[in-house]
Amino acid sequence: MAPQQDKRLLALKIDVDTLRGTLEGVPRLVDAMRRRGAGGTFLFSLGPDHTGWALKRALRPGFLSKVSRTSVVEHYGVRTLLYGVLLPGPDIGRRAAATMRATADAGFECGIHAWDHVKWHDGVRHADAAWTRREWLAAVDRFAQVFGHRPVTTGAAGWQVNEHAVRLQQDSGIRYASDGRGPRPYRLRIDGKPFGPPQYPTTLPTLDELIGLDGWEAGNVHEPLLALTARAMRGEELASRTPPAAPLPQVFTLHAELEGQKLLPVYERLLDGWLAQGWTLCSLGDVHAQWGDQPMPTQPLRWGEVPGRSGELLVSA
Repeated sequence: MAPQQDKRLLALKIDVDTLRGTLEGVPRLVDAMRRRGAGGTFLFSLGPDHTGWALKRALRPGFLSKVSRTSVVEHYGVRTLLYGVLLPGPDIGRRAAATMRATADAGFECGIHAWDHVKWHDGVRHADAAWTRREWLAAVDRFAQVFGHRPVTTGAAGWQVNEHAVRLQQDSGIRYASDGRGPRPYRLRIDGKPFGPPQYPTTLPTLDELIGLDGWEAGNVHEPLLALTARAMRGEELASRTPPAAPLPQVFTLHAELEGQKLLPVYERLLDGWLAQGWTLCSLGDVHAQWGDQPMPTQPLRWGEVPGRSGELLVSA
């Protein structure tokens, strides 16, 4: 999908965390999106599925309330929640390589989410260079084995990175990334200088952050999102004094384990609503094609909370 400069772009970023999400959720999402002519970027976890390790987050503020709101057991399945605890973690990249390649063959952009999703999510922020390098290069090597070429894009598990990861992205030839949350494209700044690939952050709340808040449920949670994108379509997100050279793109992050399974009906309502509003549903690569040559603000690694999600994430102003 080749975007035009006057198109309003809404990138669909699909995080794939688990073996079940890869084998079951991804094909359903591919079908729903192809039927509507929508593009998107699938970001795969490529190593062991240790979803059960995430149970240790139960002590984190806000985690239990999120679990109770979004029915984690129902979405992920009991077996997946036992991986790494009572069951060995299956190797996603080996077990689901055919599904990953089929996604690329269907015309969708594919990139790196993580090697071990839970390990990266919970450990990378304070990890040293050696730890980060091992995890990152394992994912890069496996991606090349599965797809036959090196990755050009990435989106960090849990919106978590560190300075070493940003340097590795640049050294590995990553052309653009979506590692954090924020309102507009930017570059990270390290040692006072822009560093790493352009960042196209997730601009919209995710479905699991909205479900259970203010009366929103799985059947109607598309409504507040469509209200947000309707305002963005009218340009309300633009600063009147310094408007960008092109309309600000939106990035929506979904999960193969949620929107690819129990939340598929509401995701399809979102797709139809966005098309009706006039959005071009595209990949991160399409956004980069429109924005990559434009000047971008820079910022250091900055952490903050996002309503409806536990813990701190990479955020931008």
